Amino acid sequence: MPKPFSLQTVLDLMQNRSDEATQRLARLIASERDAQSKLRMLEEYRDDYSERFRKAMQGGLRQPEWRNYQEFLQRLDEAINQQLQAVRQQQSQTASGQAEWRQQRKRLQAFDALFERHRSSEAKLEGRQEQKAQDELAARRKHDKDDDE
Repeated sequence: MPKPFSLQTVLDLMQNRSDEATQRLARLIASERDAQSKLRMLEEYRDDYSERFRKAMQGGLRQPEWRNYQEFLQRLDEAINQQLQAVRQQQSQTASGQAEWRQQRKRLQAFDALFERHRSSEAKLEGRQEQKAQDELAARRKHDKDDDE
């Protein structure tokens, strides 16, 4: 009977940590996509509003209307800049999450390699033991056969 892998608890812990890092990375990637989506939405809205402003200028605008358009465009630009910062921060967090995920995966692979070596060693040992048992059985049969003659 093969003996248990002495580092099984550590292997299980590494598997759990790797799974958690994978889940964190998935959440970070989703957050980054959301932030980028919001940025695109703001940029598209700004482009649409800017186009409305141009059309309104062609039709003639009074000073208060012109100022309202300008102020709103400025607020949109500020929102875009803030969202751009949020996207950059999220990209940085995602990159850190990817590095952590790679590190956890590398550790898990190291313990997996140890486990595979252990399993292979135990399989070889078990094979030798089976062969020895078969050899002993064959020797007994031969000995019993020789005694019968």
